[in-house]
Amino acid sequence: MDAEHEDAEHWNAVEHAVDLLHEQCFREALECLRDVLSKNDKNPYAFFFLGQGFYEVGEIEPARDAYCACLKLAPRHLGARVALCHVLRKLGDCRNAIKQGMIALEQAPADSDALYAVGLAYLARGDDPAARRYLEAFLKTKPEFEVRLEVEALIARIT
Repeated sequence: MDAEHEDAEHWNAVEHAVDLLHEQCFREALECLRDVLSKNDKNPYAFFFLGQGFYEVGEIEPARDAYCACLKLAPRHLGARVALCHVLRKLGDCRNAIKQGMIALEQAPADSDALYAVGLAYLARGDDPAARRYLEAFLKTKPEFEVRLEVEALIARIT
């Protein structure tokens, strides 16, 4: 099976779970994703969305593990890399959060989500100059109004 066909099969297998996540039916989505993985534990989308579901229900450590599993299968999955940066920060592992965020930025240097994640990780670590640099770069990507205001307030506090 070629990679494109396999990728399409992986995506098709998680579509229902993704719909459940969008409908905020997180527990049902988790159950669906576990079923998908019981049939094929090589589906990076299933692990990514499993991480999303765990995150939404406040299970941060299982979310971390799901994002790591996704990245083992698909090391260039930018969404999983950025999400892993956020969960590591929330777990207090700022050094590894920054490491994951920097890998994301190597992959996509102007990615707004990665810039935001790295800025927050540096802020959590207490490195205000680095936090300011990445958060200001994030603002240059013209984020949504509410997020922009939040980041501007963060920058004002660290000035």
